[in-house]
Amino acid sequence: MPDLAESVRIDAPADLVYSMVSDLGRMGEWSPECTGVTWRGGRGRGGRGRGVGGRFVGHNRDGWKRWSTYGRIVRAVPSRVFAFDISLGPVRSATWAYVIETADDGCTVTEEWTDHRPAVIRAVTDLAFGARRRINRDSILTTLANVRAAAEARTG
Repeated sequence: MPDLAESVRIDAPADLVYSMVSDLGRMGEWSPECTGVTWRGGRGRGGRGRGVGGRFVGHNRDGWKRWSTYGRIVRAVPSRVFAFDISLGPVRSATWAYVIETADDGCTVTEEWTDHRPAVIRAVTDLAFGARRRINRDSILTTLANVRAAAEARTG
């Protein structure tokens, strides 16, 4: 069960929205915190990229604070679900997922965040970077609104 989940209705096809949220290199266009990713092990056209097992380094910022995370794609079902685990160093910290449900003339997208941080790590990172639950809720709402605007602009 995710710790946070927010949904938005998007007047665009599920396959378009999936292609957007699974293209993590473009996440900086929508997220207020993630500025993008660098694929590990070579992405290329023939690389693992958006497929299960694909690995990446996430680049993040919040004001003057900058940090990197390590990610691995754990689910990739086109037009349905895209999920990845995030680690801070050797510590698994979260799972992020985009769940897409087809609806009349569009889809509903739910962005989920599941916190896997051990209590002591949670306390330290929340002190250093702010309360993740509050920050991530605001970030999810902004990301979904930006994905919606971009997807609907592409479909006219």
